Amino acid sequence: MLFWKRKKTDDTRIEYDKSKQKPILHKSICTGETTAGFKDLHTGAYMDVMLIRSDADLEDFMRTYGITQKPPTEY
Repeated sequence: MLFWKRKKTDDTRIEYDKSKQKPILHKSICTGETTAGFKDLHTGAYMDVMLIRSDADLEDFMRTYGITQKPPTEY
């Protein structure tokens, strides 16, 4: 196998403030690439956390950060 997935460790988890940030799925209009991250409610700045390639990746993102509902998608 030429390429493999890197095993994730707990120390790579980024902490986010639920009162100042909200989880967002960011989708590219051109390529359709989807990333998961957090959007600052005051400044609107978006911070990528991980690439979403499948439903399993989305479930992993939600489980890692304790998110119960699917985040909204922004383009």
